[in-house]
Amino acid sequence: MKVALVSPYDFSHPGGVTEHIKHLGSELRDRGHTVKYIAPASGDIGVESDHGEDAEFYRVGRAIPIPANGSIARITLSFHLARYVARVLDRERFDIIHFHEPLMPALPITVLRASKTCNVGTFHAYAQSHRAYYYGRRLVRRYFRKLHGLITVSEPAREFVSQYFAGDYRVIPNGVEVERFGTVRAPFRELRDGKLNILFVGRLEQRKGLGVLLRAYVQLRQRVPDLRLIVVGEGRMRRGYERFILENGIPDIVMAGHIGADELARYYQSADIFCAPNTGKESFGIVLLEAMAAGLPVVASDIPGFAQLIRSGRQGILVRRDDPYSLTSALNLLVQDKDLRRRLGEEGRRNVETYAWGRVTDQVLDVYEEALQRFIAGSFNPLDLLPGAQKRRRYQWVSAAGLKRLARGG
Repeated sequence: MKVALVSPYDFSHPGGVTEHIKHLGSELRDRGHTVKYIAPASGDIGVESDHGEDAEFYRVGRAIPIPANGSIARITLSFHLARYVARVLDRERFDIIHFHEPLMPALPITVLRASKTCNVGTFHAYAQSHRAYYYGRRLVRRYFRKLHGLITVSEPAREFVSQYFAGDYRVIPNGVEVERFGTVRAPFRELRDGKLNILFVGRLEQRKGLGVLLRAYVQLRQRVPDLRLIVVGEGRMRRGYERFILENGIPDIVMAGHIGADELARYYQSADIFCAPNTGKESFGIVLLEAMAAGLPVVASDIPGFAQLIRSGRQGILVRRDDPYSLTSALNLLVQDKDLRRRLGEEGRRNVETYAWGRVTDQVLDVYEEALQRFIAGSFNPLDLLPGAQKRRRYQWVSAAGLKRLARGG
């Protein structure tokens, strides 16, 4: 098949949705499918990008930062994209267009409006409410109806989007590179000096909860001085956190900043405990999967997006969100009990195999097949066009263009 993966987010900026799309695209290519990306990008994206037929990536629109859902979404708000998008779709003639956050302005809706092929949408976001969906659902409902397959990355995400757009959603989780994070690598030597390392990975913004972790860490060090906190990630609140650390004289904190993929795996291998103190608005927890793949015990907030991945006392410990005292107690329990750390880490490592990218991609391809059948059934039944024995064969990888040729007798 020829598949387009469409994202509203800046493809050159790190983020969970972008990483999801890149991994899915890589898996699809490994299985012989042609994959192209359509997204805004403010910088280098690491793949071939041009306007020719050999392009892997179509850079559409200029990304600008917009506050959204307690974070910053880097999207394009240009609505003057229609002609270029129409040319791309006419040239490529995709069999499947897979939209991520399909109702986000402006790029996904522009592509969805121009699409004449089979469309699949994955909804990633989760929140208690969404004003844009509430007030705009009547305007975008006609575009939602163009989706032949519906996916959410979690049960909380399904419940959220279903409030505004009812449909038959398939829950397919985010994936994780189990082998990359699970392979034993040399830890950073300077971090294996006898101190016990607590690792945090995430953007430095309020909803990721680093402020809660810092307050818990101060309390914990009063009981156990041989600790170190490692913070991996960048964000607009970094300077504020660094000022808080300096003014309060908090020792043994490593601010690693933004790092590459291979370095990230080494940081997991250099840690003893992983902590995700997020305060909410998370539909999933990719960092939890990475930590479990590395065999780390996890302490995480009891928010819906995390509770679906972690059973407290099995793969980790869930604590009350935005509560440094509860967080301190859970961390202290793991700090003091090496056997418990080992047991939780081993259970997490076994559990994470469910989220390997190969298994996730199998499920996505199942949705593609079902969506293609719905798309075709909207005009004719392709099985009626095939002779005897061929009617029994599965036809999911016949392209839409090929089916139209069959309909014309070609």
